[in-house]
Amino acid sequence: MNTAMTSSGTAEPVILDVAELTSDPELGARLVESTHRILADLVREGAALGWVEPPSRDEVTELIGHVVTAVRAGAGALRAAYVDRRLVGLGYWLRYARPTHRPHADLEKIAVDAAVQGRGVGRALTTALIADARRAGVEVLTLDARGDNSDALRLYRSLGFTEYGRLPDFVAVGERRYDKVFYMLDFRRQG
Repeated sequence: MNTAMTSSGTAEPVILDVAELTSDPELGARLVESTHRILADLVREGAALGWVEPPSRDEVTELIGHVVTAVRAGAGALRAAYVDRRLVGLGYWLRYARPTHRPHADLEKIAVDAAVQGRGVGRALTTALIADARRAGVEVLTLDARGDNSDALRLYRSLGFTEYGRLPDFVAVGERRYDKVFYMLDFRRQG
């Protein structure tokens, strides 16, 4: 077992894929519960994850089931970050459904527990997902983010993503409006 999975809270996160998660029955069994805790807490605090109200446990169960099914079909990747066997973040990408867009994928979510933000967990997750996309033959990895999510946008730029579009005041959270920013990482241009 990796020492980072059992050592003190100052350990570097261990980034696991679906095969590693499901090979450990304890982690696999707690994945939905732990994911729900992280997503609900982040959304409650105003995080830009696509929900206005915290998602229900059933919504998270359905989401994780959908992503795991896609991963097993070769149409996605899921990564989870653990410190001391505690889930502290996760992210995933999925290939586009349209046949003409199948060479490409969308990085749909990166969520990091507020208690460990700023410690490199988001970078480690995103880096692992980029490597997974490259190995899977994805040509262009896209993502979108809320325009006020400056830390995430800075991270994506530092990893080679470039902005390719913006919809002003597109995201509605109550009466507030935010830009929706589109980023891409074109592996075809990276040789």
